[in-house]
Amino acid sequence: MLKKNVGAFDRAFRIVLGLALLAAFFVWPDAPWRWAFLIGIVPLATGLMSSCPIYSLLGLSTCPVERR
Repeated sequence: MLKKNVGAFDRAFRIVLGLALLAAFFVWPDAPWRWAFLIGIVPLATGLMSSCPIYSLLGLSTCPVERR
């Protein structure tokens, strides 16, 4: 399983952005550039999984530090 590295605010922002881009795909059905809105799948998927592969490669995390 992928390590969680996306915090709560970052996760919510990714989900909202992904849904907005995918909604725009359906709002403008005749636009020739509408296929570009399918990029919304990426932030939506990373937000739902709470894991970002680019964050993993760069060693970043927006999750709060766990205290033991």
